[in-house]
Amino acid sequence: MIVEQLSLVDFRNYAVAEVTLVPGPNVFVGRNGQGKTNLAEAIAFFATLGSHRVSNDAPMVRDGADAAIIRARLAHGERRVLLEAQVNRQGSNKARVNGSPVKPSELPRYAQVVLFAPEDLQIVRGDPSARRRFADQLLVQRAPRMSGVLGDYDRVLKQRTALLKSAKARGIRGDALSTLDVWDDKLVALGTQVIEARLALATDLAAPLIAAYTAIAGADHRPEIAWALSASGADPEEGGDAPVPDDSTSRIADLFRQALADRRTSELERGLTLVGPHRDDLVLRVRGLPVKGYASHGESWSVALSLRLASAELLRADSRLGDPVLILDDVFAELDADRRARLAVLAGDYEQVVVTAAVGEDVPAALRARVVRVEAGQILESTDA
Repeated sequence: MIVEQLSLVDFRNYAVAEVTLVPGPNVFVGRNGQGKTNLAEAIAFFATLGSHRVSNDAPMVRDGADAAIIRARLAHGERRVLLEAQVNRQGSNKARVNGSPVKPSELPRYAQVVLFAPEDLQIVRGDPSARRRFADQLLVQRAPRMSGVLGDYDRVLKQRTALLKSAKARGIRGDALSTLDVWDDKLVALGTQVIEARLALATDLAAPLIAAYTAIAGADHRPEIAWALSASGADPEEGGDAPVPDDSTSRIADLFRQALADRRTSELERGLTLVGPHRDDLVLRVRGLPVKGYASHGESWSVALSLRLASAELLRADSRLGDPVLILDDVFAELDADRRARLAVLAGDYEQVVVTAAVGEDVPAALRARVVRVEAGQILESTDA
């Protein structure tokens, strides 16, 4: 997949912008705060329907505007597709494909992008929510139908939690709250689908993660990836040890349902849903130790980068759209010379790479075939090596 043209209206600090991109590497260079990352964010929006920097859409709309428009012309071989997203400050977003209205959730079917940014250190060092978000965004890119499953799960979760809070306020005991059983059924049905998909994803990521880590770090530190499930009887959100069951989907559903029953009293006391994929954690290890709390800074960077590269390999392997667009947002300044060189070799193998950098010389020469300067929301001249 190639992004040939990107058009922005009222997006971040861009009133209007037109950017032409080419196959191979495209480097956007400019001082911090000029709008380089905004271009990367706009391209990635079509694949993830969100931002890697903020949790809601409003900050992506330029100050004083009610909505932002992002358009991109994509090339899938000889086929051209025009995608358009209207990002609203308030209310639901809108989308078009080749001029025809579609649900925004349809956009990832046409666009596959893998973006790595310094914020990705939170995947390995931050709270479990960052790792869940990473996994779920990749799930949706691989199987867009999972967007609906995840959305339905979140809605059921909110309704069930609201019922628990109401019961807590009224002092109702679990055996007197029969309506909770109905929400349990819905939570288990949808949550089991999410758990099953996440377990399969971790299995698929294992081999490419090892290959990418070894290539980036230049050493075999035995990276591992596995899910810790709250349905197994503990709470990863609170530091509990909850190993993954080696069981069938039906067994996962049974464990999920039993865990809900076991923790109902605690849920009523706290007014929270304490079991389900919203409480699970993706456990990452190197050298047999958890990355969070034990890995060095360099190892943490290598794991985070390897997760994104492994994701790109998965998308490349099972996509009919060709390679995903690989975006490296302000990454090279954070890496030592050896890791820069190794990353440049790996990135150069993709059909299209977008790189942002404050200093052009931070980017290895192999990726500086085309450089575009960005200044105060303006796209300036480009230079081709």
